[in-house]
Amino acid sequence: MQELHDVPLAPLTTFRLGGPATRLVTATTDEEVIAVVREADDSGTPLLIIGGGSNLVIGDKGFDGTALVIATRGLTLDGTRLELAAGEVWTDAVARTVEAGLAGVECLAGIPGSVGATPIQNVGAYGQEVSSTITEVVAYDRRSRETVTLTNEECAFSYRHSRFKADPERYVVLRVRFGLEDADGLSGPIRYAETARVLGVAPGDRVSLPTARETVLKLRAGKGMVLDPEDHDTWSAGSFFTNPILTGEEFTAFRARAKQHLGPDTEPPAYPAGEDRTKTSAAWLIDKAGFTKGYGEGPARISTKHTLALTNRGEATTEDLLALAREVVSGVRETFGITLVNEPVTVGVGL
Repeated sequence: MQELHDVPLAPLTTFRLGGPATRLVTATTDEEVIAVVREADDSGTPLLIIGGGSNLVIGDKGFDGTALVIATRGLTLDGTRLELAAGEVWTDAVARTVEAGLAGVECLAGIPGSVGATPIQNVGAYGQEVSSTITEVVAYDRRSRETVTLTNEECAFSYRHSRFKADPERYVVLRVRFGLEDADGLSGPIRYAETARVLGVAPGDRVSLPTARETVLKLRAGKGMVLDPEDHDTWSAGSFFTNPILTGEEFTAFRARAKQHLGPDTEPPAYPAGEDRTKTSAAWLIDKAGFTKGYGEGPARISTKHTLALTNRGEATTEDLLALAREVVSGVRETFGITLVNEPVTVGVGL
């Protein structure tokens, strides 16, 4: 276990933003993770958990407390059952499942970050969500001070949400277990329209696992969603805002405003999201509100490849990023009456 003091946190995040932590501890075993958490709780010290740093916006003043980097390793594959340590790199884990010929997470290739973050966010993309394959999550419960195992149902997954996100101060994810599918080398059913179109198949069809993974990686790279230190479009947290889910009444009002703003023939994106719920596209809202690719004149700008990504062009501060985020939120609200919600976790700052 490594311990450092007054260490900048920016290098530990994909935004490359954030001031120093009073204390930075890197834990490589579950026992070390639990020991650091217990020590912080016993002493009343603020605690910040860091995995891959791909979903964090840390304030310029840094973090006055203990920042814990979870760097545990471990991958166990037994038939179609997969167990991963929280500190494993998610993209590497996906590659291993494809190599093993198992389907279920291949369309989640290229998503930066660590395994431990996936159940918290219920990470999803291109028609798959981890909630479809997670069977159990092993976590340290800071309230009961014991290690617990939560079933899929107990995780209370929903769109980009979970029990862990709803109660962020309670659980520290240690291990994640998945139930995958052996489909003779084929992917899960292709459910995302863009992926199906690029693959030249119908929604619901299957393709080879390597083909599905490689196609998703190419799609993500084209949108600046695969980490590349030389490409400032990837100095981001990926999608900065979640897609809004609206009630029937809210969607009717939004649709009317869209037609008023963009013309009577306008039909905004609409996807079923449960009883009397419709999901629309945050990227569409941002673009149609006037925030196009590359928007901005300062060191923080919208990606030149995707309107959902806010980026650090190399010299930005966290305040630069937040100023841009607030401008986008305000503009979308004024235009369409919808308030966007940030997906990354903010530390010491807020919109």
